[in-house]
Amino acid sequence: MPDMRFAPPNPLRIADRASGLNALSVRSYNERLVLSLLLQNETTTRLEIGEKTGLSAQTISVIVRSLEQEGLVMKGEAQKGRVGPPTTPLMLNPDGAYSVGVSVGHQNTHVVLVDFVGNIRFSSSLPHRKIGEFDDLEGATHEVMKAINSLPPRIQERIAGIGVAIPAPKESRISTNEELHRRLEADLGLPVYVQNDIAAAAAGESLFGVAKPLQDFLFFYLGARLHSRLILNHQIYNGNSPVSHDVGVSALERSLVTEPELAKSIWNRQENWPDLGAAGQQWLQSCAETLVGSIESLSQFIEIRTVILSSFIPAEVCSELALAVERKLPFVQALVGRASSVPKAVGAASLPFSSRFMVE
Repeated sequence: MPDMRFAPPNPLRIADRASGLNALSVRSYNERLVLSLLLQNETTTRLEIGEKTGLSAQTISVIVRSLEQEGLVMKGEAQKGRVGPPTTPLMLNPDGAYSVGVSVGHQNTHVVLVDFVGNIRFSSSLPHRKIGEFDDLEGATHEVMKAINSLPPRIQERIAGIGVAIPAPKESRISTNEELHRRLEADLGLPVYVQNDIAAAAAGESLFGVAKPLQDFLFFYLGARLHSRLILNHQIYNGNSPVSHDVGVSALERSLVTEPELAKSIWNRQENWPDLGAAGQQWLQSCAETLVGSIESLSQFIEIRTVILSSFIPAEVCSELALAVERKLPFVQALVGRASSVPKAVGAASLPFSSRFMVE
């Protein structure tokens, strides 16, 4: 078996600590500590860094100056109106680092290039020759190369690596994961980090999405099936036997078997769904009941206050499901994940950042 890097879920996840980011240098534990705070917060100040890390003001100034020189960190606008001198927040430079994410899905393999704050700079899709199977290594590698070449040559040295999100073996008949990992590393010379696709989606939501300020939440991903992950203190728990429920888009597709055009439309990641009639309402009810049942079951052991629902389906549909959950469980806040047609690919792209820049 090849030496694959399995990117551990949030919050950390170290790989190649000593090698830095190509021409960039991310050398010390303290530098990664500061970057971790910036990855987990939109902005922070030197004072807040000191309060959270215990580092001295002098040490923080040296680190920040170094990260600014390397282009990883930038200053925001000075915050006035407070007692004392204006406070200047620090934030990540979006162009400071890039990452490629590859998600092997049910019908397609998706490739994205994201910047340091999670903005999608390139996106493409490679249809599978057969649903549920992936065997086009050359095509996937070509799409990743297209993503990399979408950046100017002088910027390509800022690519931190490639993240690959793969489904659980029982969820898809995919036999080429090891070959894909080996092919990408050999052809592109970049480190490749591999993670289960649902855990990757949860990691992406934690790093780039609505879960950024949250330490604890229950994460659901609604794809062909409904999946879940529990996040406690930024740590993603897969469980020994991750359970999925057959109330996802595949179930809705089966209910529309007599209306093939409608059935096809629900897999379209770019458009809102048309009116699906009674079948659509029945599916929404079934899906909402499953979400509520899962939350209630887990609530017997852990207090659940926040639930996040991520999916490639239209945000309006996810919002309906979230409202249905809140009506049934008033003690739960149900949030819709960051709007994206490819949340698992974005999650895959978060893996190199987590593994190379963050600490526990």
